[in-house]
This record gives sequence, C-alpha cells and structure tokens, in this order.
Amino acid sequence: MSAFTEAALIKKLGDLNTSSQSIQTLSLWLIHHRKHNEKIVSIWYKELLKAIPSRKLVFMYLANDVIQNSKKKGPEFSSFSPYLSKAFKDIAQKCEDEKTFSSLNRILKIWGERGVYEADKIKEFEDNLNSGNPKKKSSESNRNKEESSRKRKAEESSNASNGSDKKKAKVPQQTPSKPKILEVNGETHITLSPTTQPVGDPPEPDELIKMLESLEEAASSDAATREKITRLPPEVSSIEALAKITDKDAAAKLQKQVNEAVHLLKEYNSRLAAEMNDRNKLAVMLKDFQREQQELLTQAEQRLQEYTLKLEKVKEVQGEIKNHLSKLPDIANLPDVTGKFASLPSAADLFNVHHH
Repeated sequence: MSAFTEAALIKKLGDLNTSSQSIQTLSLWLIHHRKHNEKIVSIWYKELLKAIPSRKLVFMYLANDVIQNSKKKGPEFSSFSPYLSKAFKDIAQKCEDEKTFSSLNRILKIWGERGVYEADKIKEFEDNLNSGNPKKKSSESNRNKEESSRKRKAEESSNASNGSDKKKAKVPQQTPSKPKILEVNGETHITLSPTTQPVGDPPEPDELIKMLESLEEAASSDAATREKITRLPPEVSSIEALAKITDKDAAAKLQKQVNEAVHLLKEYNSRLAAEMNDRNKLAVMLKDFQREQQELLTQAEQRLQEYTLKLEKVKEVQGEIKNHLSKLPDIANLPDVTGKFASLPSAADLFNVHHH
C-alpha cells in the first residue's frame, strides 16, 4: 500500500467518485494510515469546503465509511467529530440538491441506530444540516411525530392488554432489530467487505521487514549457543553422577557446572520462547498482509477492467473521428472563386436605379 503524504491524500480526494469501489479503496487506505488521523481529517475538511456542492456528498460518504469501519480497530477517527458539525453546516449553506439532504439524513439515522455517536451529537448534526433545508426538516419532524405516535399507541395497547391473557398473546413482543447492511442510497453500497469478519490490522511493509530482520538473529539460528549446550558435561544432567562423588571438592565442582548449565539453558529457553512468540506474531502479520494485498489485487483487477473498457470506448471514438475527418473536404484544395462573380450592388445603387 502506498505511503501516506499530504499530496497523495489531496490527489486521492480529487479522484474520489460516488462508486462503492472508489469509496472503499480510499477508505481502506485511510484506515491503514490511521496513525495520521488528525492530518487526514483536517485535509478532508479543507477539501470538502473547497469542493463544488455536487461533490460534497461523496466526501460525507467517505467519512461515513471510515468512521464505521475503523471503530473495531481503534478510536483514532473520533477526530472526525468536531469537523462533522461544521461540515454539515457548510453543506446546508451551499447545497440545494434534495438527494444530498435525503442521503445525509439517512446516514444520521443509521448512526443513531448503531450508536456511532451519542443522541445529542446526532441532534446537533441534524440541526446543522437541516437548517438549510426547511422542507427536509419538516419531513423529518413529521416522521418523528409519526414514530412517537406509533410508540404511544403501542404502549397504550400494551397497557390495555395487562388484564387479559388472551389479549397479551396478541400483543407482539418487541425485539431489537438486527443491524442492517449500510446502504446510503439505492445505488451506493458503502461498506468495506474486508471488515465483515474480525481481522487484524494489516501491517506496514517496513514493520514486516523489521520483524524478518530481527528473526535472522533469533535463538534457533544461534549456532554458538547450541554448541555450548552440546558440550556440557554429561554429569550435569545425570543423577547417577552424584553416587561417584566422594569428596567435597568434587561436589563443589559439579555444583558449579550444574549452575552454569542451568543459567545457560534457562536463558536460551527464554530466547526460544520469545522467538516462538515473534514467529506466531509474524505469521498473523503475514496473513493480514496477504489478505490486504489480495483485497487490493481484486480492486486493482476491477479497476483495470473498468478502465480497459473505457480505453476501448475512447479508441472507438478516436477511430470515428479519424474516419469523419477523412471524409471532410480539404479547404486548401477547394477552387478559388474570388473575382469570378460580379460584386452585388449596394443598397444605395439599388435605390438610385429605381429613382431613374
């Protein structure tokens, strides 16, 4: 995955479009570089302010995707929160397209259902957004009233049924609704497929390189220590050797050898355990890295197919233009008609003729 730079992010935001592939690709890249979250969100907000009204919605689609899909990886993109209120206000002031307000109100509804932000924060976002869209604000208000009315009727029905077992059986028990797949509008499915199952955070290439380099000097590759262990006297690991000791000096010598062997083996076993943990960690990192690369490969293949089709269409137009140009007359080869026809009389000449 390409390295993060401010220029790279600005370019990617400029190339962003409303297709789910475009949003998912950039969202995955931002989540991967989430350690730069503050700079990412700041640049995102500045570019949103500069964007023309028709492109502001795609910036919000991107923010929505990053916010929801980065939650399980860490709290870094909570840095979006202070910018979102200003972003909704900017959209309210500059956008007039009803689809923009409808799509963003739907995002806010989903954020509320999923607890992405607290209710008072959602209310703040809604107020800032709908301040520029009285029609939508009225619609949202009516919908809230209808929902309140439905809840009130359900409560009244439930209370009325408390005295009758038969009526109780007819009152449906409310169960929490299952999370819906996020769909911002009928055409755009904004969710990252790699996050449908809990997965690890794909490592940076330099992290993998550093880990692989450290394992080059791992305990299992320490031939010198292994040779020291093989050269330990057999007495240090044999209880029978104690029977051969007949004096205090021999016992002290054996004790010293055993203590040295214990220290050597304990230290080496500790290094081997650390190496095992590192290799397990590396195995997980490689798996996550491979998964990420497979996702990027799939996206690259899709993009290649998409732009191959575009190239074919452009070539087709290019051929048609060449064919059309070949049929047009060359002006340089047209006959010169200058001087072969008398000039037309002026208006004054015509009047003079009639006067006489």
